[in-house]
Amino acid sequence: MTRQNKSLGRGLDALIKAKSTTTPQKEHAKDTLTPPSTHSKDKVKEVLEEVKKNPRITLWSARSAAVLRYLKKTKPEFSISKEASLLIEEAVKNKYPEIWDLFSELG
Repeated sequence: MTRQNKSLGRGLDALIKAKSTTTPQKEHAKDTLTPPSTHSKDKVKEVLEEVKKNPRITLWSARSAAVLRYLKKTKPEFSISKEASLLIEEAVKNKYPEIWDLFSELG
């Protein structure tokens, strides 16, 4: 199986899953990122324009989809989109706080 195929289906799981004891991970993923002060203002503006037009993202995660669909069927008024958004936002904010702050105007 190719490296790309192994990563498919890990979207939401990869974001919200606790660190694995079998897979070594970098201490801080943010250490490899460009510091916010050097981010291109043009790139930030470009991303803001794109996101304002279409804020959707697509994920493939069978296990996460199963859990969220189960909750939708068993909890009245449960919203898969709302719950997924909350989980993803918290994970992204914690993993990339400097970049998260670049887009504070999006609320």
